[in-house]
Order: sequence, then structure tokens, then C-alpha cells
Amino acid sequence: MNRRQMIATLGGVAAWPIAARAQQAAMPVIGFLRSASAASSAQLVTAFRQGLKEEGFVESQNVIIDFRWGDDQLDRLPVLASDLVRRQAAVIIGNVLATHAVMAATATIPIVFVGGSDPIRTGLVASLSRPGGNVTGVVFTSSDLTTKRLAQLHELVPKSAIIAALFDRNAPEAELQMKDVEEVGRTIGRQVLIVKAADERDLTAAFGTIVQANAGGLLLGPSAFFVSRRRELAMLAARYALPATYTDREFAEVGGLMSYGASQIDAYRRAGSYAGRILKGAKPADLPVELATKFDLVINLATAKALGVEIPPALLALADEVIE
Repeated sequence: MNRRQMIATLGGVAAWPIAARAQQAAMPVIGFLRSASAASSAQLVTAFRQGLKEEGFVESQNVIIDFRWGDDQLDRLPVLASDLVRRQAAVIIGNVLATHAVMAATATIPIVFVGGSDPIRTGLVASLSRPGGNVTGVVFTSSDLTTKRLAQLHELVPKSAIIAALFDRNAPEAELQMKDVEEVGRTIGRQVLIVKAADERDLTAAFGTIVQANAGGLLLGPSAFFVSRRRELAMLAARYALPATYTDREFAEVGGLMSYGASQIDAYRRAGSYAGRILKGAKPADLPVELATKFDLVINLATAKALGVEIPPALLALADEVIE
């Protein structure tokens, strides 16, 4: 190889990473922010990628996904949200806690939220059909499922005179759900003890009240705060040998006995589809907030065995997932 050929070859080699960087820079960036950890969100990420793929976008081929994780440390979210805004992400995906942080950081970048609370009452959108502004998303609200979970718990602990129901007093629909649970309790002939909590100190006191009342089971109301403290809540229920039912599969994954709620996996797939549509030019203001259509019952058999609880065969047959 002569000198001229060698220079040309070396020049081409040197240009490869530059060309790769230029190609990468030309790809749109999706910011993905969750208050939880990467490890606990693996299935949701897979579902989100599937939704993107359905719209023709594949990570590292024609889109970049910039993942940020709060690791259940909520004070980190504003900084992580600001980082994604500074990177000029084309669209940002977040759970409800993360979305509030992103909304505080930008009023222009499109945002797609995935959450279980009423997006109107929590101030995310003005309307479900026409959200307005730069925010839309997928909501898997569990308010109307709370009474069904109470009926499942009634089946699980039929001999217990008292069932406790723990609610986050700051949750948007807590008062309405408390009334619903009390009404269902009267219908099925069970006394329901309503207990409220809003921070770490409240949780310890709440479990003390529940144990003192000799409650035989626990229903946990929907709450972003409770989800962020799911490990602690599952451990407290185990410590006091309380069979408990939760709103999200994330509780069952960390040792909670049973969860019943809208499928977050399906919700994140649909959020991926919305992100893809926005990359194609759709505006969040014109994309109606989608409501959950798929629901999952998850039962943790290992926890049931540790608690000495026998899962009724009929309930076990209905489970979408059983954790051994």
C-alpha cells in the first residue's frame, strides 16, 4: 500500500466514529423517566419498546431512548427531568410522579404520562378527550377496582371479623374510595376499619392501629406514595402476618400477597405507540387520554405460604400471573 492509499484509508477509519455520531445526533431522542428503579421496570420498558416498534421506531436504529431512574428517591426527579429538557428530547415519557416534575421543567416538549390516578384531578390534563397543552397519556385508574379487591380479600380471609383499608389521605380520590369500601363492607357483612397515612411516620402508626384492632386482612388504596414505599409496606404486612391486597403488580413482585389492577405492561405499550405518533407529528393536545382496558390479578404463592394463607382454587384459577 502506498502512502497516498494509507492516508486515505486512515482518514476513512477516523471518519467512521464522526459519521456514527452525526447519524446518532440526527435521531430523535425520547426521554424516559420513572420514579422507580430500572430493575423493577424491565417489563414496562420492553412493552414501551414494543409500542414504539408498532409505529415504526426501533431503538438505536431510528430513535434514541434516554432512560432516567429515580430509584424511589422522589427528590431526584426535578433534576432528572431538567436533564432531559436540556437534552431537548423530542418527547418525554413518565409515570405520574415523574410527569409532574417534567411539567415543572417544560411547557413545550410533548409529554406522555402513564399513571393510575385521575389525570384531571391531579392537574395533568384539562380533559380526557382533548387534553390541551403539551401533555397526554394512558391512565389505568384503579378507583373503581377497589371494591372488587375488597371482595377478593373477603374471599381470602372469610373468618376475619375486621378488614383494614389503608388510604393515602392526600390521594385525589381517597374520600370517595373510602365511602365505596365502607358501603361494600356493609353489603358483604364485613366491618371495614379505615386507616389513613400520608408519610413515613404515618405508616408505622397505621399498622399499629390495624394490629391493635385485630384486623384479619388489609386492603391498600391506590397511591403514588404507597407505590414508592411498596417494599416497606410489603414487609410491614409480612411482619404482622396480614394478608393484603394491593393496586399494582409491583407490590406482588416485592413480596406483597396479591394485586389486582390495570395492566401497566399494556399501558406502557400504548404509551410507546403514542410516543411514536408524536414523533410522526401528532400533537399531545389532539391525542385523547387512553383508558386501561386490560386488568391483571397477580398472586404471590411464596408469600401465601409464609403467611399460612390458602388461596381458594377459584381465585387462583383467575390469576393472570402466579409468583412461585
